[in-house]
Amino acid sequence: MEYITPLWPAYPEMFLLVMACLILIVDLFISDDNRIFTYGLTQFTLAGCAVLTFFTGNAEPVYTFSGMFVDDLMADALKLMTCLAVITILVYARAYTAARGMFRGEFFTLALFATLGMMVMISANHLLTLYLGLELLSLSLYAMVALQRDSVQATEAAMKYFVLGALASGMLLYGMSMLYGATGTLEITELAQLSAEGVRTQAVLVFGLVFIVAGLGFKLGAVPFHMWVPDVYQGAPTAVTLFIGSAPKFAAFAIVMRLLAQAMGADALVEEWRQMLLIMAVLSLAIGNLAAIMQTNLKRMLAYSTISHMGFLLLGVLSGTLDGYGAGMFYVVVYVLMTLGAFGIILLLSRDGFEAENLDDYKGLNQRSPWYAFLMLLLMFSMAGIPPTVGFYAKLSVLQAVVQIGWWWVAVIAVVFSLIGAFYYLRIVKLMYFDAPQDSAPVTASGDVRALLTVNGLAVLVLGIAPQPLMVLCIEAVRASI
Repeated sequence: MEYITPLWPAYPEMFLLVMACLILIVDLFISDDNRIFTYGLTQFTLAGCAVLTFFTGNAEPVYTFSGMFVDDLMADALKLMTCLAVITILVYARAYTAARGMFRGEFFTLALFATLGMMVMISANHLLTLYLGLELLSLSLYAMVALQRDSVQATEAAMKYFVLGALASGMLLYGMSMLYGATGTLEITELAQLSAEGVRTQAVLVFGLVFIVAGLGFKLGAVPFHMWVPDVYQGAPTAVTLFIGSAPKFAAFAIVMRLLAQAMGADALVEEWRQMLLIMAVLSLAIGNLAAIMQTNLKRMLAYSTISHMGFLLLGVLSGTLDGYGAGMFYVVVYVLMTLGAFGIILLLSRDGFEAENLDDYKGLNQRSPWYAFLMLLLMFSMAGIPPTVGFYAKLSVLQAVVQIGWWWVAVIAVVFSLIGAFYYLRIVKLMYFDAPQDSAPVTASGDVRALLTVNGLAVLVLGIAPQPLMVLCIEAVRASI
């Protein structure tokens, strides 16, 4: 394979890195009263990165940096969505972080470096590039969780996240080293070619695959590698929880596709990792939904909800088909959209000295603000998979992919646990519409937050009615990349 030398496929990442370093320096000379300038510069950087990603996009895979970096349709789509997600996160988090002394340059630069890590992971065509992006993302997230230094809860969450994250990174790195020992290469396209031809050290390859799947399971938050998710979601500041629970899932999906669907996509190897993903998916659906029922803290409930959603995502991937991969990408896009909206409402209702993270805080929300209650209803319906919201179509497409390979019994299990999960989502709707409010304070929001939340909530409904364009984009992106 011949590789081109031009650097234009990596222009978005270069622009992001230069601007993140510039913002880090400029922020030193800005007073706390003028911190909005740093915020504006950060949003400009993300918007510019999205524009560059769009205009440097390519339908056919383009390789650079000696084959270590790839720009393809899947990478462009995921990077564009990552930038839009981080822009949305910062809009939602502005009032929350300002009220808690977190509206500082450190928060913005860590968010930018985390975004850079995600983009490097998404475009990685080499295991070292992938690991570099993963560590850049992980270290930024550890620091963001601990950013509220006076909070014992946040510090404890950061320590748990760091220790378990280091363990998972070690497993992933060990698995990569075994892949290198078995094949003699770290390049994903060459790994794909060798796995298709069949390598003599098949046993070593499968053994390394076990460690890689374990590391990926941690990054996704799938059972039995889920132990960090509830504690980090609850302990971290809500703005950081929103960041952890949304945009990085795009990068996690990308490395699952690069490592499993692309590098280990040979039929013999698919059978090996399919069995592991099946166990993780079923356990995630069971434990995620059953544990969420018992939660009274909304952030912790959404953490277990995330675990169950990752179970559905893995069902799409383990199908090993193009439709399944497309359904998996569609599911992760829909999941991030729903998570942004749900945590956006939580941030909106939180104010100085008050965290709107308990279920009782949502009693009577319809009486305080019918519109925000309606948006939350749409988001909860979508998470539960109730038509006509997009969550229904996302789950349906994944179940269809599983049924196509003859695993109808897995689809039945997924439907049963999805029905169980509907209980805790509908409980929030019941609290908002049928219980008396505990707080009569009006719900206020700035114009940009109000507009973005409205678009976010209504997108769940519109995409549920007309999901075809997004689904076609996902399938085409996967087809062009795998």
